[in-house]
Amino acid sequence: MKIYGDLNSGNCLKVKWVCDSLALPYTWISIDILKGESRTSQFLKLNSAGQVPTVEFDDGRTLAQSNAIIRYLARDSDLVPADAFAAARMDEWLFWEQFSHEPYIAGCRFQMVYLGKPASDLDPDKIKRGYAALARMEHELAATRFLVGDAVTLADIALLAYTRLAHQGGFHLDGYASLRRWIGETEKSLGLAPAR
Repeated sequence: MKIYGDLNSGNCLKVKWVCDSLALPYTWISIDILKGESRTSQFLKLNSAGQVPTVEFDDGRTLAQSNAIIRYLARDSDLVPADAFAAARMDEWLFWEQFSHEPYIAGCRFQMVYLGKPASDLDPDKIKRGYAALARMEHELAATRFLVGDAVTLADIALLAYTRLAHQGGFHLDGYASLRRWIGETEKSLGLAPAR
């Protein structure tokens, strides 16, 4: 399996972390999106949307979209709850992450890390929505150890990717004790060093 991705991208790291957690063999192929490497004719044959991550399996099939990839890779593992309703709750978080979290937390981080903009140039509405997403997670994690009960699932991996780096997008987690606890526990469960 080949993973085409950018190690600065949380969406790409999700795929790497799932593979590492499940000991799935892969070859990592670095793609620099700022240099247009995801827009070459060769890459567009793999993924016509020109986005990373993209996975190419040994049989030549390809799959894109980080949460679809991790859902497929982890389909028969402990990262997906055996209980159907708990699995649906996990999926609920995966959909929410892409619609209500990633556009704001990752979007602001992209502006600052990739484009070099200062926090003062960020869209105030994106900041407001990002903090609303963090507040929802804080509320949930005050009641449960992980997002779907007492074990790490794909929901935790998906949301960890950008939440642990929220500070790089101008978000401060000082008032989010449950969220900070969850970040540390999820990082530890995945064998990750704390985010800087």
